[in-house]
Amino acid sequence: MTGAIATLGLGGNLGEPRRAMADALQMLDARRDCSVRAVSRLFRTPPWGKTDQAWFFNACAEIETTLGPETLLDVCLDIERQMKRVRDERWGPRTIDIDVLTYGALSQADARLELPHPRMTTRGFVLMPLADFAPAMTVDGRTIEDWLADADVSGIEVADEDRQWWRA
Repeated sequence: MTGAIATLGLGGNLGEPRRAMADALQMLDARRDCSVRAVSRLFRTPPWGKTDQAWFFNACAEIETTLGPETLLDVCLDIERQMKRVRDERWGPRTIDIDVLTYGALSQADARLELPHPRMTTRGFVLMPLADFAPAMTVDGRTIEDWLADADVSGIEVADEDRQWWRA
């Protein structure tokens, strides 16, 4: 496959988020138009935004895809729906969340999909897993490693050192 390289952020804190993220990555990897190329370690992170809820599990993945960015977003949203994701409350509890973080070097700001993800460079729970496999990737003129050096990573811990956690 020769396609675009995209990065995804995954997270969840309801039910079995680790299993949900693994299932989502396996579903993407099983498609003919997507191939998972790299996955971060699994991280356990304190809730952000709305803090009176369970801790989250977070990870990032790099995929190669022949899908366009909006179609990739649709596929991710469809996977969330299949996993019973309910969008009741901003930053609230969820079974799974899949964000398209980057799509090649594409920069776009439309109502449906903003790339790179507009808040990714300020969120330790995105930057730590992304730095696992893409520390030199540049977003908004700085490397992920540089953004991470300025991010709040308080309480974030590695939950699984094995980068193959999603295949189990």
